[in-house]
Amino acid sequence: MCPDSGVHTVEGMKHSLRCAHPAARAAAVAVALTLTGCSSPEIDVPADFGQPLMIPPLAESHVDASGTRIFDLTARGGTTEFTAAGATETMGYNGTFLGPTLRAARGEKVAVNVTNSLAEATSVHWHGMHLPAAMDGGPHQEVAPGATWRPEWIIDQPAATLWYHPHPHGRTEEQVYRGLAGMFILDDPDTASSGLPGTYGVDDIPLIVQDKQFTADGQWSLKNDGNEIGVLGSTTMVNGSIGAVQQVTTEQVRLRLLNGSTARIYNFGFANDRPFQVVATDGGLLQAPLERRNIQLSPGERAEIVLSLAPGEETMLRSSKPDLGAVAASFAFGGEDSFDLLKLQAAPVLQPSAKISPRLATFAPDEEAASVTRSFTLAGREINGRKMDMDRIDQTVALGATEIWEVRSRNSFPHNFHIHDVQFQILSIDGAEPPEHLAGRKDTVYLSPRKTYRLIMSFEDYADPDVPFMYHCHLLLHEDEGMMGQFTVTDPAADAGVSKPGPDHDRGHAGHRH
Repeated sequence: MCPDSGVHTVEGMKHSLRCAHPAARAAAVAVALTLTGCSSPEIDVPADFGQPLMIPPLAESHVDASGTRIFDLTARGGTTEFTAAGATETMGYNGTFLGPTLRAARGEKVAVNVTNSLAEATSVHWHGMHLPAAMDGGPHQEVAPGATWRPEWIIDQPAATLWYHPHPHGRTEEQVYRGLAGMFILDDPDTASSGLPGTYGVDDIPLIVQDKQFTADGQWSLKNDGNEIGVLGSTTMVNGSIGAVQQVTTEQVRLRLLNGSTARIYNFGFANDRPFQVVATDGGLLQAPLERRNIQLSPGERAEIVLSLAPGEETMLRSSKPDLGAVAASFAFGGEDSFDLLKLQAAPVLQPSAKISPRLATFAPDEEAASVTRSFTLAGREINGRKMDMDRIDQTVALGATEIWEVRSRNSFPHNFHIHDVQFQILSIDGAEPPEHLAGRKDTVYLSPRKTYRLIMSFEDYADPDVPFMYHCHLLLHEDEGMMGQFTVTDPAADAGVSKPGPDHDRGHAGHRH
């Protein structure tokens, strides 16, 4: 049994948080925060930003006789030196930490040979990718140690900054934290004339931002000290670099921002509050460039921004206090943190950059086309009062349907929401139109507490009654502890005359495993 919720020992309160019913957890956490002084660790900002930024290499690939572009990824363990304390035990793809950037164009068929050289099962989820459920890389496509999995699909979505990472059931947080992550960039001939900087590693820079907590001997600690959202680290890194500088040689530079942390929320901006152009979010280009002075990203979210610099100028990419909404004791969740991340240093002479097109993409949600509305409430570690069950299908979606999902975080603790397979648009937040920077195509969104987010999406293809997609909180501790559900996309025409499973259908087996 869980101890009485009135216990006043630190460990007792932490245990009560793990055991408490979701309805009681909010009160228990509030007591714990008050009595233990639980807070995020103080950020250790480097004294000097002089280390050259590490740029993940573009993944090698080849096109076979059938026209399929083939990549090879191997997940493996190793050690990486980040600090003078010594080598840190890490994980990576085709290396010891993080992975190469995969790049493919709309219309191409791609295949990835995913080999698992770890001592434990893993998977590779193509976060933000529209593809068949059996190729999604979620918990139903685990790859056993020593095995190879080969998903294949056709790139059928606009240009975007996506990413890939493990998704094994209950073990995602640790594997991502140890270093298994990389970008997947999609190109689209239809938007190639946008004028955006596009030379990878020169004026088009991937930035995977993460925080880590080092121990005295240079290892990483996943101990969260009772923090409800998981580990918040005192050391921040960009592409695995700590205190890095990026030399800029062009008048404009495009930064592809990925919040690759397991829990921390960043509010990106620059020193002196200088403006920049937001040109894309999770699912691709905005309709037009948007001038901003900050862009907030929760774990899993991405944004592409373009910054202009003068010859010889320097500026600092930094994260200021995020707007967490009506969050209880926001200091405990990093809500009071501001810190520098990356120095940008312009050369004395800069190459000219093209003018960015005033129109980047065309899209609009068609609310009248929506035939189904679903409701999702996140609280504790549950969605709609249930924890994840690999053998239960929670929702069944009809092929070709446009749906509205109303999503709400019930309690005053941080959550966000990620949907596999589709990109959505936000119709409203508590009845109001979303701000412009949230009006693009997205697959992950931060849920400000007690506000209802109305999301519209279309399920245009890839029906599979047997293999599900996921929806879940992308704060990875929450996901691992059960804040996830499953949906299948079924074809009513193909199933005509056949009894279809309902939303509570028990599949009776754990899906496809490899």
